[in-house]
This record gives sequence, C-alpha cells and structure tokens, in this order.
Amino acid sequence: MLVDRVRGGDRSAFDEIYRRYFKRVYAFLDKRLRNRADTEETTQEVFINIFSSLDSFRGDAPFAAWIFGLSRRTLAARFRRKRHPTVPLFEEDEEQSFSSLSASSRSGEATPLENYEMHERAEQLSHVLEHGVTEEQRQLFELHHIQSMPIAEIAQTLSKSEDSVKSNLYRTRKLLLR
Repeated sequence: MLVDRVRGGDRSAFDEIYRRYFKRVYAFLDKRLRNRADTEETTQEVFINIFSSLDSFRGDAPFAAWIFGLSRRTLAARFRRKRHPTVPLFEEDEEQSFSSLSASSRSGEATPLENYEMHERAEQLSHVLEHGVTEEQRQLFELHHIQSMPIAEIAQTLSKSEDSVKSNLYRTRKLLLR
C-alpha cells in the first residue's frame, strides 16, 4: 500500500499519491475558492498536510475519503486564519488602497468565506430538493417560493385545500433548513 511505503520513507510513493490525487483535490478546491492563486496555494497546503498527517490514517475508510476530509479541514482552516492588514509604503499607495478598499466594500462583494459557505449551502439545498422531499413537496416549493404563486392559487390549481398546501410547504421548509 502506498501509505505504508511513504511511512517507510519511500519518496516515489508520495509522488504517486500526489499524481493520483492532485487533479481531484485541485478541482475540489477550485470549485469552492474560484481564485487560481488561492486554489494553488491551498492545494499545496493540503499535500503538505497529507504528508505530515499520514501517521493518523488508520485505514478505516477509503484513502480518498481521508484525503478529501483533510482537504475540507485545510480549506476551513484557511478561512479561519486572520488576514493581517497591509500598510502602504508610500502616501499615494495609501490613497489608492483606501479608495479601492472603499470601492470594494461599497460593491457588496462577498468574502471568500461567504462564497464558500453560500456554495456549500446551495449544494446541500440542491441535494435535499433532489433526494429528501417528495415530488409534490418539490412542486409546491417551486410554485410558492420560486414562481411566487400565492397559496390560494396553488391550492386551486392543484385541487388541494389551502391548509394542505401550507402544511406541505412547512414540512418542506423544515427539511431544507435542517
């Protein structure tokens, strides 16, 4: 097994792990970070963490699952680290940095952490909508929350009572918020 070979000091075994998992780890991180430089840096952090944490791999789960768990934890740790403010070297740099800072804060751009959290939540909601609710619940949710159809109109269109529509919408929202 590659892990045992790496533990034994075989450099080529770690190179093989890197070759096998690099593209998948990179794609996983790129999907969440959406910034090439951050993705490349975080990918390298993941492989450093893999190498330094191989002794903690017990083999209870597939190696790929362990790697992606480590990738998620590395990504989360990256967002938790504090970013230290930079100080401009020259006065004109100071004016430019303040104007660009205020422009970006006015634009309402989301931070990388907010982007990551929104993306993760959207994936969770999509999964629940596809696998965790009935076809009727999905239809009611789409009619009311996406097409903005009033409950009374939904009830009339689907030949259901308003209470039945409300009850199903409540259960659907409860599943989605879980």
